[in-house]
Amino acid sequence: MKLTLKPILAQKLVMTPQLQMAIRLLQLSRQELEQAIEQEMMENPTMEEATGDEEPESADESAAETAGEALETPANGSEPPAPATDEAESLGYKWEEYFAQEMGDGRDFGGVAAPPDELPSYEQTLAGTTSLLDHLNWQLRLAPLTEREMAIGEEIIGNVDDNGYLRSEVEEIAEAVGESAADVERVLKVVQDFDPSGVGARNLRECLLIQIHQLGLADTPVARIVEDHLEDLERRRYPQIGRALKISADQVYESAKVVEALEPKPGRPFSVAQNFTITPDVYVVPVDGEYRVLLNEEGMPRLRISPYYKKMLANREAAPVEAREYLDGKLRSALWMIKSIEQRNRTIVKVAESIVRFQREFFDHGITHLKPLILKQVADDIEMHESTISRVTTNKYMHTPHGILELKFFFNSGLSTVGGYGPEVSSVSVREMIRTLVADEDPQKPLKDQELVRILKAKGIAVARRTVAKYRTELNIPPSNRRKRPF
Repeated sequence: MKLTLKPILAQKLVMTPQLQMAIRLLQLSRQELEQAIEQEMMENPTMEEATGDEEPESADESAAETAGEALETPANGSEPPAPATDEAESLGYKWEEYFAQEMGDGRDFGGVAAPPDELPSYEQTLAGTTSLLDHLNWQLRLAPLTEREMAIGEEIIGNVDDNGYLRSEVEEIAEAVGESAADVERVLKVVQDFDPSGVGARNLRECLLIQIHQLGLADTPVARIVEDHLEDLERRRYPQIGRALKISADQVYESAKVVEALEPKPGRPFSVAQNFTITPDVYVVPVDGEYRVLLNEEGMPRLRISPYYKKMLANREAAPVEAREYLDGKLRSALWMIKSIEQRNRTIVKVAESIVRFQREFFDHGITHLKPLILKQVADDIEMHESTISRVTTNKYMHTPHGILELKFFFNSGLSTVGGYGPEVSSVSVREMIRTLVADEDPQKPLKDQELVRILKAKGIAVARRTVAKYRTELNIPPSNRRKRPF
Protein backbone atom coordinates (compact mmCIF):
# COMPACT_ATOMS: atom_id res chain seq x y z
CA MET A 1 0.00 0.00 0.00
CA LYS A 2 1.23 3.49 -0.86
CA LEU A 3 -0.09 7.03 -1.20
CA THR A 4 -0.50 8.36 -4.73
CA LEU A 5 -1.90 11.49 -6.34
CA LYS A 6 -4.33 11.07 -9.24
CA PRO A 7 -6.07 13.88 -11.13
CA ILE A 8 -9.83 13.34 -11.40
CA LEU A 9 -12.15 15.31 -13.70
CA ALA A 10 -15.64 15.70 -12.27
CA GLN A 11 -18.61 18.04 -12.52
CA LYS A 12 -19.91 19.51 -9.30
CA LEU A 13 -22.75 21.89 -8.54
CA VAL A 14 -21.58 24.69 -6.28
CA MET A 15 -24.13 26.85 -4.49
CA THR A 16 -22.82 30.39 -4.65
CA PRO A 17 -23.90 32.89 -1.98
CA GLN A 18 -25.99 34.70 -4.60
CA LEU A 19 -27.82 31.49 -5.55
CA GLN A 20 -28.38 30.55 -1.92
CA MET A 21 -29.91 33.95 -1.19
CA ALA A 22 -32.12 33.80 -4.31
CA ILE A 23 -33.45 30.35 -3.36
CA ARG A 24 -34.03 31.39 0.24
CA LEU A 25 -35.96 34.54 -0.71
CA LEU A 26 -37.97 32.74 -3.39
CA GLN A 27 -39.66 30.37 -0.96
CA LEU A 28 -40.41 33.01 1.69
CA SER A 29 -43.95 34.24 2.18
CA ARG A 30 -44.70 37.94 1.88
CA GLN A 31 -44.57 38.47 5.64
CA GLU A 32 -41.33 36.50 5.96
CA LEU A 33 -39.81 38.53 3.12
CA GLU A 34 -40.68 41.80 4.87
CA GLN A 35 -39.00 40.49 8.02
CA ALA A 36 -35.91 39.40 6.06
CA ILE A 37 -35.63 42.84 4.43
CA GLU A 38 -36.06 44.58 7.76
CA GLN A 39 -33.36 42.39 9.31
CA GLU A 40 -30.96 43.07 6.44
CA MET A 41 -31.55 46.82 6.67
CA MET A 42 -30.78 46.72 10.37
CA GLU A 43 -27.52 44.83 9.78
CA ASN A 44 -26.45 46.43 6.49
CA PRO A 45 -25.83 50.21 6.52
CA THR A 46 -25.30 50.37 2.75
CA MET A 47 -28.95 49.45 2.02
CA GLU A 48 -31.80 51.79 2.81
CA GLU A 49 -35.42 52.40 1.88
CA ALA A 50 -36.17 54.91 -0.84
CA THR A 51 -38.70 57.44 0.40
CA GLY A 52 -40.86 60.02 -1.33
CA ASP A 53 -39.98 60.59 -4.97
CA GLU A 54 -36.60 58.85 -4.74
CA GLU A 55 -36.07 56.08 -7.24
CA PRO A 56 -35.38 52.60 -5.88
CA GLU A 57 -32.14 50.91 -6.83
CA SER A 58 -32.00 48.70 -9.93
CA ALA A 59 -29.81 45.69 -9.38
CA ASP A 60 -29.25 45.19 -13.10
CA GLU A 61 -28.24 48.72 -14.14
CA SER A 62 -27.04 51.48 -11.84
CA ALA A 63 -26.32 49.22 -8.89
CA ALA A 64 -24.17 46.96 -11.01
CA GLU A 65 -22.23 49.96 -12.28
CA THR A 66 -21.74 51.18 -8.74
CA ALA A 67 -20.54 47.73 -7.70
CA GLY A 68 -18.06 47.69 -10.55
CA GLU A 69 -16.67 51.06 -9.61
CA ALA A 70 -16.52 50.31 -5.92
CA LEU A 71 -15.38 46.69 -5.85
CA GLU A 72 -13.05 46.38 -8.82
CA THR A 73 -9.46 47.62 -9.04
CA PRO A 74 -7.38 48.11 -12.19
CA ALA A 75 -6.07 44.94 -13.78
CA ASN A 76 -2.42 45.91 -13.23
CA GLY A 77 -3.00 46.01 -9.51
CA SER A 78 -2.43 49.76 -9.21
CA GLU A 79 -4.56 51.77 -6.85
CA PRO A 80 -7.42 53.90 -8.20
CA PRO A 81 -6.55 57.52 -8.86
CA ALA A 82 -6.53 59.76 -5.83
CA PRO A 83 -9.50 62.08 -5.51
CA ALA A 84 -9.25 65.82 -5.88
CA THR A 85 -7.92 67.68 -2.90
CA ASP A 86 -11.20 69.41 -2.04
CA GLU A 87 -13.21 66.18 -2.39
CA ALA A 88 -10.67 64.21 -0.40
CA GLU A 89 -10.80 66.76 2.37
CA SER A 90 -14.61 66.64 2.36
CA LEU A 91 -14.59 62.85 2.73
CA GLY A 92 -11.47 62.50 4.86
CA TYR A 93 -13.20 62.65 8.22
CA LYS A 94 -13.20 60.09 10.98
CA TRP A 95 -16.04 57.57 11.50
CA GLU A 96 -16.82 59.07 14.91
CA GLU A 97 -17.42 62.44 13.27
CA TYR A 98 -19.55 60.77 10.56
CA PHE A 99 -21.99 59.27 13.02
CA ALA A 100 -22.07 62.45 15.12
CA GLN A 101 -22.94 64.91 12.38
CA GLU A 102 -25.98 65.40 10.17
CA MET A 103 -25.57 63.69 6.81
CA GLY A 104 -25.64 65.65 3.58
CA ASP A 105 -28.30 63.32 2.13
CA GLY A 106 -30.86 64.35 4.70
CA ARG A 107 -30.33 61.65 7.33
CA ASP A 108 -29.90 62.65 10.95
CA PHE A 109 -28.26 60.29 13.39
CA GLY A 110 -29.09 62.43 16.38
CA GLY A 111 -30.72 61.05 19.51
CA VAL A 112 -34.41 60.25 19.75
CA ALA A 113 -36.44 62.36 22.13
CA ALA A 114 -37.71 60.49 25.14
CA PRO A 115 -41.51 60.16 25.38
CA PRO A 116 -43.28 62.28 27.96
CA ASP A 117 -43.77 60.66 31.35
CA GLU A 118 -47.53 61.04 31.23
CA LEU A 119 -47.92 58.77 28.19
CA PRO A 120 -49.03 55.20 29.02
CA SER A 121 -46.64 52.34 28.42
CA TYR A 122 -47.07 50.01 25.46
CA GLU A 123 -48.36 47.21 27.72
CA GLN A 124 -51.07 49.51 29.08
CA THR A 125 -52.44 50.13 25.58
CA LEU A 126 -52.90 46.43 24.78
CA ALA A 127 -56.43 45.04 24.93
CA GLY A 128 -56.65 41.79 26.88
CA THR A 129 -59.26 39.04 26.73
CA THR A 130 -60.66 37.04 29.62
CA SER A 131 -59.61 33.41 29.48
CA LEU A 132 -61.64 30.48 30.78
CA LEU A 133 -59.13 30.05 33.62
CA ASP A 134 -59.53 33.69 34.71
CA HIS A 135 -63.32 33.45 34.50
CA LEU A 136 -63.43 30.34 36.69
CA ASN A 137 -60.97 31.72 39.25
CA TRP A 138 -63.05 34.89 39.52
CA GLN A 139 -66.13 32.80 40.35
CA LEU A 140 -64.09 30.67 42.75
CA ARG A 141 -63.10 33.74 44.79
CA LEU A 142 -66.81 34.64 45.09
CA ALA A 143 -67.84 31.14 46.23
CA PRO A 144 -68.48 30.51 49.98
CA LEU A 145 -65.48 28.21 50.48
CA THR A 146 -62.84 27.83 53.16
CA GLU A 147 -59.17 28.45 52.43
CA ARG A 148 -58.59 24.69 52.22
CA GLU A 149 -61.47 24.25 49.79
CA MET A 150 -60.24 27.29 47.83
CA ALA A 151 -56.87 25.56 47.34
CA ILE A 152 -58.64 22.44 46.08
CA GLY A 153 -60.72 24.56 43.69
CA GLU A 154 -57.64 26.26 42.28
CA GLU A 155 -56.06 22.86 41.61
CA ILE A 156 -59.24 21.65 39.89
CA ILE A 157 -59.47 24.76 37.70
CA GLY A 158 -55.80 24.43 36.84
CA ASN A 159 -56.55 21.02 35.33
CA VAL A 160 -59.45 22.21 33.16
CA ASP A 161 -58.55 22.32 29.45
CA ASP A 162 -59.58 24.93 26.88
CA ASN A 163 -62.78 23.00 26.06
CA GLY A 164 -63.89 23.14 29.70
CA TYR A 165 -63.21 19.47 30.58
CA LEU A 166 -61.36 18.24 33.66
CA ARG A 167 -58.34 16.31 32.40
CA SER A 168 -57.04 14.88 35.70
CA GLU A 169 -58.44 12.15 37.92
CA VAL A 170 -59.91 13.10 41.29
CA GLU A 171 -57.34 10.89 43.03
CA GLU A 172 -54.46 12.75 41.32
CA ILE A 173 -55.84 16.12 42.42
CA ALA A 174 -56.37 14.82 45.96
CA GLU A 175 -52.76 13.63 46.11
CA ALA A 176 -51.48 16.95 44.74
CA VAL A 177 -53.25 19.06 47.40
CA GLY A 178 -52.95 16.51 50.22
CA GLU A 179 -56.69 16.14 50.73
CA SER A 180 -59.16 13.26 50.49
CA ALA A 181 -60.89 12.28 47.27
CA ALA A 182 -64.28 12.95 48.92
CA ASP A 183 -63.28 16.58 49.60
CA VAL A 184 -62.15 17.01 46.00
CA GLU A 185 -65.44 15.58 44.73
CA ARG A 186 -67.38 18.01 46.90
CA VAL A 187 -65.43 21.04 45.61
CA LEU A 188 -65.70 19.71 42.07
CA LYS A 189 -69.49 19.83 42.35
CA VAL A 190 -69.18 23.51 43.26
CA VAL A 191 -66.97 24.21 40.24
CA GLN A 192 -69.40 22.36 37.98
CA ASP A 193 -72.07 24.87 38.96
CA PHE A 194 -69.96 27.71 37.58
CA ASP A 195 -70.50 29.47 34.28
CA PRO A 196 -70.26 28.30 31.51
CA SER A 197 -72.72 25.49 32.04
CA GLY A 198 -71.11 22.06 31.83
CA VAL A 199 -67.60 23.18 32.82
CA GLY A 200 -65.52 20.79 34.90
CA ALA A 201 -67.10 17.65 33.42
CA ARG A 202 -64.92 14.61 32.89
CA ASN A 203 -66.62 13.38 29.71
CA LEU A 204 -69.31 14.35 27.23
CA ARG A 205 -72.10 12.49 29.04
CA GLU A 206 -71.39 14.27 32.33
CA CYS A 207 -71.11 17.62 30.52
CA LEU A 208 -74.55 17.22 28.93
CA LEU A 209 -76.11 15.96 32.17
CA ILE A 210 -74.84 19.01 34.08
CA GLN A 211 -76.50 21.30 31.55
CA ILE A 212 -79.70 19.26 31.62
CA HIS A 213 -79.86 19.44 35.41
CA GLN A 214 -79.30 23.21 35.37
CA LEU A 215 -82.18 23.50 32.88
CA GLY A 216 -84.46 21.68 35.33
CA LEU A 217 -84.85 18.62 33.08
CA ALA A 218 -83.36 16.04 35.46
CA ASP A 219 -86.46 13.82 35.55
CA THR A 220 -87.35 13.96 31.87
CA PRO A 221 -86.69 11.66 28.89
CA VAL A 222 -83.91 14.04 27.87
CA ALA A 223 -81.79 13.08 30.91
CA ARG A 224 -82.52 9.36 30.49
CA ILE A 225 -81.58 9.43 26.81
CA VAL A 226 -78.22 11.11 27.54
CA GLU A 227 -77.52 8.87 30.52
CA ASP A 228 -78.32 5.50 28.93
CA HIS A 229 -78.68 5.93 25.16
CA LEU A 230 -76.13 8.54 24.10
CA GLU A 231 -74.57 6.22 21.49
CA ASP A 232 -77.99 5.41 20.01
CA LEU A 233 -78.76 9.13 19.90
CA GLU A 234 -75.51 9.79 18.04
CA ARG A 235 -76.40 7.17 15.46
CA ARG A 236 -80.00 8.43 15.32
CA ARG A 237 -81.55 5.14 16.37
CA TYR A 238 -84.76 6.78 17.46
CA PRO A 239 -87.03 3.72 17.25
CA GLN A 240 -84.70 1.72 19.54
CA ILE A 241 -84.61 4.60 22.05
CA GLY A 242 -88.40 4.85 22.03
CA ARG A 243 -88.85 1.15 22.65
CA ALA A 244 -86.24 1.07 25.44
CA LEU A 245 -87.72 4.06 27.29
CA LYS A 246 -91.31 3.22 26.36
CA ILE A 247 -92.00 6.65 24.97
CA SER A 248 -93.44 7.80 21.65
CA ALA A 249 -91.38 8.75 18.60
CA ASP A 250 -92.45 12.38 18.98
CA GLN A 251 -91.05 12.47 22.53
CA VAL A 252 -87.76 11.04 21.28
CA TYR A 253 -87.55 13.67 18.52
CA GLU A 254 -88.32 16.53 20.92
CA SER A 255 -85.73 15.25 23.40
CA ALA A 256 -83.15 14.97 20.61
CA LYS A 257 -83.80 18.62 19.71
CA VAL A 258 -83.03 19.65 23.30
CA VAL A 259 -79.78 17.64 23.34
CA GLU A 260 -78.67 19.13 20.03
CA ALA A 261 -79.08 22.61 21.50
CA LEU A 262 -76.63 21.86 24.35
CA GLU A 263 -72.95 22.90 24.22
CA PRO A 264 -70.56 19.91 23.99
CA LYS A 265 -67.53 22.20 24.55
CA PRO A 266 -68.35 24.67 27.35
CA GLY A 267 -65.01 26.48 27.01
CA ARG A 268 -65.51 27.28 23.34
CA PRO A 269 -66.75 30.90 23.90
CA PHE A 270 -63.51 31.67 25.76
CA SER A 271 -61.15 30.23 23.20
CA VAL A 272 -59.12 32.92 21.45
CA ALA A 273 -59.43 32.51 17.72
CA GLN A 274 -56.23 33.19 15.79
CA ASN A 275 -57.24 35.31 12.82
CA PHE A 276 -54.59 35.88 10.20
CA THR A 277 -54.79 38.54 7.54
CA ILE A 278 -53.70 37.24 4.15
CA THR A 279 -52.13 39.77 1.83
CA PRO A 280 -52.11 38.60 -1.81
CA ASP A 281 -48.80 38.60 -3.66
CA VAL A 282 -50.45 39.20 -7.03
CA TYR A 283 -53.76 40.55 -8.30
CA VAL A 284 -55.59 39.12 -11.32
CA VAL A 285 -57.87 41.77 -12.80
CA PRO A 286 -60.00 41.62 -15.97
CA VAL A 287 -59.03 44.24 -18.56
CA ASP A 288 -60.76 44.38 -21.96
CA GLY A 289 -61.77 40.73 -21.87
CA GLU A 290 -58.34 39.54 -20.75
CA TYR A 291 -56.80 38.93 -17.33
CA ARG A 292 -53.76 40.89 -16.24
CA VAL A 293 -51.44 39.85 -13.43
CA LEU A 294 -50.31 42.75 -11.24
CA LEU A 295 -47.65 42.40 -8.57
CA ASN A 296 -48.74 43.67 -5.16
CA GLU A 297 -45.98 46.02 -4.04
CA GLU A 298 -48.03 47.83 -1.42
CA GLY A 299 -46.27 47.89 1.93
CA MET A 300 -43.03 46.46 0.54
CA PRO A 301 -40.00 48.72 1.07
CA ARG A 302 -38.37 50.20 -2.06
CA LEU A 303 -34.70 49.48 -1.60
CA ARG A 304 -31.67 51.38 -2.81
CA ILE A 305 -27.95 51.65 -2.08
CA SER A 306 -27.16 54.53 0.26
CA PRO A 307 -25.80 57.49 -1.77
CA TYR A 308 -23.39 58.29 1.02
CA TYR A 309 -21.75 54.86 0.91
CA LYS A 310 -21.64 55.05 -2.88
CA LYS A 311 -19.47 58.16 -2.57
CA MET A 312 -17.35 56.60 0.14
CA LEU A 313 -16.62 53.48 -1.91
CA ALA A 314 -15.97 55.51 -5.03
CA ASN A 315 -13.27 57.35 -3.02
CA ARG A 316 -11.72 54.37 -1.29
CA GLU A 317 -8.65 56.22 -0.08
CA ALA A 318 -10.80 58.34 2.25
CA ALA A 319 -11.75 55.37 4.45
CA PRO A 320 -9.61 53.05 6.59
CA VAL A 321 -8.71 49.61 5.19
CA GLU A 322 -10.91 47.78 7.71
CA ALA A 323 -13.86 50.01 6.86
CA ARG A 324 -13.36 49.46 3.11
CA GLU A 325 -13.35 45.68 3.53
CA TYR A 326 -16.43 45.81 5.76
CA LEU A 327 -18.36 48.06 3.38
CA ASP A 328 -17.32 45.99 0.34
CA GLY A 329 -18.95 42.92 1.86
CA LYS A 330 -22.05 44.81 2.91
CA LEU A 331 -22.43 46.32 -0.55
CA ARG A 332 -22.22 42.91 -2.19
CA SER A 333 -24.87 41.58 0.21
CA ALA A 334 -27.16 44.55 -0.50
CA LEU A 335 -26.82 44.17 -4.27
CA TRP A 336 -27.46 40.43 -4.08
CA MET A 337 -30.61 40.98 -2.00
CA ILE A 338 -31.97 43.69 -4.32
CA LYS A 339 -31.30 41.52 -7.36
CA SER A 340 -32.79 38.41 -5.68
CA ILE A 341 -35.96 40.32 -4.76
CA GLU A 342 -36.35 41.58 -8.32
CA GLN A 343 -35.85 38.06 -9.67
CA ARG A 344 -38.34 36.72 -7.12
CA ASN A 345 -40.97 39.24 -8.21
CA ARG A 346 -40.46 38.43 -11.91
CA THR A 347 -40.72 34.70 -11.24
CA ILE A 348 -43.93 35.04 -9.22
CA VAL A 349 -45.54 37.09 -11.99
CA LYS A 350 -44.46 34.59 -14.67
CA VAL A 351 -45.88 31.65 -12.68
CA ALA A 352 -49.13 33.54 -12.01
CA GLU A 353 -49.52 34.42 -15.70
CA SER A 354 -48.99 30.78 -16.64
CA ILE A 355 -51.63 29.68 -14.11
CA VAL A 356 -54.08 32.19 -15.56
CA ARG A 357 -53.49 30.79 -19.05
CA PHE A 358 -54.10 27.21 -17.93
CA GLN A 359 -57.07 28.01 -15.67
CA ARG A 360 -58.82 30.60 -17.83
CA GLU A 361 -62.20 28.84 -17.47
CA PHE A 362 -61.92 29.01 -13.68
CA PHE A 363 -61.49 32.78 -13.79
CA ASP A 364 -64.45 33.04 -16.17
CA HIS A 365 -66.92 30.67 -14.52
CA GLY A 366 -65.74 29.63 -11.04
CA ILE A 367 -64.49 26.62 -9.13
CA THR A 368 -66.58 24.02 -10.98
CA HIS A 369 -64.52 24.76 -14.11
CA LEU A 370 -61.13 24.28 -12.48
CA LYS A 371 -58.91 22.06 -14.62
CA PRO A 372 -56.38 19.43 -13.53
CA LEU A 373 -52.91 20.95 -13.41
CA ILE A 374 -49.47 19.75 -12.34
CA LEU A 375 -46.23 21.60 -11.65
CA LYS A 376 -44.53 20.19 -14.75
CA GLN A 377 -47.04 21.86 -17.07
CA VAL A 378 -46.29 25.30 -15.67
CA ALA A 379 -42.55 24.53 -15.53
CA ASP A 380 -42.53 23.61 -19.23
CA ASP A 381 -44.64 26.65 -20.11
CA ILE A 382 -42.24 29.20 -18.58
CA GLU A 383 -39.10 27.07 -19.03
CA MET A 384 -38.22 26.66 -15.38
CA HIS A 385 -37.57 23.68 -13.13
CA GLU A 386 -40.41 22.04 -11.20
CA SER A 387 -38.62 22.70 -7.88
CA THR A 388 -38.68 26.43 -8.67
CA ILE A 389 -42.42 26.31 -9.35
CA SER A 390 -42.91 24.45 -6.08
CA ARG A 391 -41.03 27.13 -4.15
CA VAL A 392 -42.92 29.95 -5.86
CA THR A 393 -46.34 28.46 -5.12
CA THR A 394 -45.60 27.86 -1.42
CA ASN A 395 -47.25 30.42 0.87
CA LYS A 396 -48.01 32.75 -2.05
CA TYR A 397 -51.54 34.04 -2.64
CA MET A 398 -53.46 35.37 -5.61
CA HIS A 399 -56.39 37.77 -5.50
CA THR A 400 -58.90 36.51 -8.07
CA PRO A 401 -62.49 37.47 -9.00
CA HIS A 402 -63.49 34.42 -6.90
CA GLY A 403 -61.55 35.33 -3.76
CA ILE A 404 -58.00 35.10 -2.41
CA LEU A 405 -56.51 31.68 -3.14
CA GLU A 406 -53.12 30.10 -2.55
CA LEU A 407 -51.20 29.40 -5.75
CA LYS A 408 -51.08 25.70 -4.82
CA PHE A 409 -54.88 25.66 -5.00
CA PHE A 410 -54.69 25.65 -8.80
CA PHE A 411 -52.62 22.42 -8.87
CA ASN A 412 -54.69 19.28 -8.47
CA SER A 413 -55.22 15.83 -9.89
CA GLY A 414 -57.87 14.95 -12.46
CA LEU A 415 -60.67 12.41 -12.82
CA SER A 416 -61.56 10.85 -16.13
CA THR A 417 -64.95 11.33 -17.73
CA VAL A 418 -67.42 8.58 -18.60
CA GLY A 419 -66.04 6.68 -21.57
CA GLY A 420 -62.76 8.57 -21.38
CA TYR A 421 -63.61 10.76 -24.39
CA GLY A 422 -63.90 14.14 -22.73
CA PRO A 423 -61.24 16.16 -20.87
CA GLU A 424 -60.39 15.23 -17.30
CA VAL A 425 -62.24 16.94 -14.47
CA SER A 426 -60.41 18.52 -11.55
CA SER A 427 -60.68 16.72 -8.22
CA VAL A 428 -61.35 20.12 -6.59
CA SER A 429 -64.35 20.60 -8.89
CA VAL A 430 -65.67 17.16 -7.95
CA ARG A 431 -65.35 17.99 -4.25
CA GLU A 432 -67.28 21.19 -4.82
CA MET A 433 -70.01 19.26 -6.66
CA ILE A 434 -70.30 16.81 -3.75
CA ARG A 435 -70.47 19.67 -1.25
CA THR A 436 -73.20 21.38 -3.28
CA LEU A 437 -75.23 18.17 -3.70
CA VAL A 438 -75.13 17.45 0.04
CA ALA A 439 -76.04 21.06 0.89
CA ASP A 440 -79.13 20.85 -1.34
CA GLU A 441 -80.26 17.35 -0.28
CA ASP A 442 -83.45 16.52 1.59
CA PRO A 443 -82.48 16.27 5.31
CA GLN A 444 -85.00 13.47 5.79
CA LYS A 445 -83.61 11.54 2.81
CA PRO A 446 -79.90 12.32 2.63
CA LEU A 447 -77.91 11.13 -0.37
CA LYS A 448 -75.87 7.99 0.12
CA ASP A 449 -72.40 7.66 -1.41
CA GLN A 450 -73.68 5.35 -4.15
CA GLU A 451 -76.39 7.86 -5.04
CA LEU A 452 -73.74 10.57 -5.31
CA VAL A 453 -71.80 8.30 -7.66
CA ARG A 454 -74.87 7.93 -9.92
CA ILE A 455 -75.49 11.69 -9.96
CA LEU A 456 -71.87 12.43 -10.86
CA LYS A 457 -71.94 9.74 -13.53
CA ALA A 458 -75.00 11.40 -15.04
CA LYS A 459 -72.90 14.58 -15.23
CA GLY A 460 -70.26 12.65 -17.16
CA ILE A 461 -67.80 12.11 -14.29
CA ALA A 462 -66.53 8.58 -13.68
CA VAL A 463 -65.78 8.23 -9.98
CA ALA A 464 -65.75 5.22 -7.63
CA ARG A 465 -67.81 5.06 -4.46
CA ARG A 466 -64.69 4.88 -2.27
CA THR A 467 -63.43 8.06 -3.94
CA VAL A 468 -66.70 9.82 -3.12
CA ALA A 469 -66.40 8.62 0.48
CA LYS A 470 -62.82 9.92 0.60
CA TYR A 471 -63.79 13.36 -0.72
CA ARG A 472 -66.80 13.49 1.61
CA THR A 473 -64.52 12.79 4.59
CA GLU A 474 -62.07 15.48 3.48
CA LEU A 475 -64.99 17.93 3.38
CA ASN A 476 -65.96 16.92 6.96
CA ILE A 477 -69.34 15.68 5.77
CA PRO A 478 -70.67 12.80 7.92
CA PRO A 479 -72.25 9.66 6.39
CA SER A 480 -75.87 9.73 5.27
CA ASN A 481 -77.18 7.91 8.35
CA ARG A 482 -75.72 10.66 10.56
CA ARG A 483 -77.02 13.45 8.34
CA LYS A 484 -80.57 12.17 8.44
CA ARG A 485 -82.97 14.38 10.39
CA PRO A 486 -86.47 12.96 10.93
CA PHE A 487 -87.82 16.32 12.13
